[in-house]
This record gives sequence, C-alpha cells and structure tokens, in this order.
Amino acid sequence: DVVTIYMPMIVETAVAMLACARIGAIHSVVFGGFSPEALAARIVNGKSRFVITADEGLRGGRAIPLKKNVDSALKHEDDAKV
Repeated sequence: DVVTIYMPMIVETAVAMLACARIGAIHSVVFGGFSPEALAARIVNGKSRFVITADEGLRGGRAIPLKKNVDSALKHEDDAKV
C-alpha cells in the first residue's frame, strides 16, 4: 500500500515516515504548500490508499489548513488527471 504524507516539517512527519518503513508501506511525502488540486493529482498518480496529515501548519508566518486541503482534494480526486 502507498501512504501519502501531507504534513508540515514537524517531528510527527518523521515518525510517520518511519512507521511506514516499519510496516513495509511505501510513503510519498507531498509538500505542504500544494493546493488541493495538486494534492489530489499526487494522491491519484501515486495510487495512495491512505493520507496522513495535520490540522494545519505554519508556512511563512501564515496558517495553512492542511486538513481542509485534504478534504477538498479527496472530493476532487475524480477530477485529477492520471
């Protein structure tokens, strides 16, 4: 199985990557600044079955709503180009 990790640079991101390695899952780290559309394309192209994320992250002093972006990406997953 493939796991998409869409998180800010925090300790939990490294823990998620190590957990994937431990269970033998392939992980795909997606940059937290990508839009929901870009995230949806990466989920589809990577054939990901799981997404690990955080509620939000800070980038350039602004809060990035990561969980909302994932929810939006999963709604538009069918629209993403393969």
